[in-house]
Amino acid sequence: MRALVTGGAGFIGSHLVDHLLGLGHDVVVLDDFSTGSMANLAGVADRVITVRGSILDETAVEEATDGCDTVFHMAAAVGVRTIVNRPLESLHKNLRGTETVLEAAVRHGARLLLASSSEVYGKNTKDGLGEDDDRVLGSPLKSRWSYAAAKGLDELMAYCYWERHGLRAVMVRPFNIVGPRQTGHYGMVVPTLVEQALTGRPLTVHGDGNQRRCFCAVGDVVPALVALVTDVRAHGRVFNLGSTEEVTIRELAKRVLRVTGTRGPIVHVPYEEAYGPGFEDMARRTPDTSRARELIGFRPRTSLDEVIAAVAADRRVHLHAGLRGADGRHRTDVV
Repeated sequence: MRALVTGGAGFIGSHLVDHLLGLGHDVVVLDDFSTGSMANLAGVADRVITVRGSILDETAVEEATDGCDTVFHMAAAVGVRTIVNRPLESLHKNLRGTETVLEAAVRHGARLLLASSSEVYGKNTKDGLGEDDDRVLGSPLKSRWSYAAAKGLDELMAYCYWERHGLRAVMVRPFNIVGPRQTGHYGMVVPTLVEQALTGRPLTVHGDGNQRRCFCAVGDVVPALVALVTDVRAHGRVFNLGSTEEVTIRELAKRVLRVTGTRGPIVHVPYEEAYGPGFEDMARRTPDTSRARELIGFRPRTSLDEVIAAVAADRRVHLHAGLRGADGRHRTDVV
């Protein structure tokens, strides 16, 4: 295939680019580099066509889509902090940007995979959330829920384009995907805790730490993206993608210390202090991935400890590079 990956310089997007190239496909990347990094494509830069531009720019999207038979729409406003601090810009990118990409895919007759989010389930704490389960969202006036609302509408738009225009669209809901190249700059918990551990800082856990999540290795997810978009049985449908290995955030912090071989205090930070007054979180979120398993054999094989170790190895490289002075000496030690 000749594939366009929007947000291809980002965390998941760049791993998808690597996977597509490994399968022998041609790849075009569209990224505005607001959160993505050219460093994520450093090893393959000479093998991809990179278009620097926003998904809000119709001309850039048109240029990038031209000649592509498959579009992986991975670009979006990233992270809880971004959503809370810049809700209007995030809504604009996630809604108008997605519409622009959908329109281009229809014009060029390309099939499309839309990366949605487990956030669409909101505060539904059911054991094993299924794709048809109810969404439980807080007040629309709380910016915390703007991402969930936008991603839900993105899915609806893609579904309507499939139904009305014959767009061969697949929607996926990733659950806390983690791995190398992910940073904690936008509120991602695993790289944040890992970097705190490696630099000898207290590990910060929001709230009481009893909130439960499932974390899945990016290497287990990207092959599923390709398998789904190329399977005609998946078109017009939505799929959960994630691990079912559940852990509390406090236990996650303890495991980070154990896997990295570091010591340090775990401190609890109130949500109000971290994100401002009125912030709401979910007590639990775990997926039912049987739909993807039955269709394409999706089954994560990387354990949480292996995920943490991979993130730690990646962050060590970046921390050492960032802390190295002009004379080549380290300014401080990194564990």
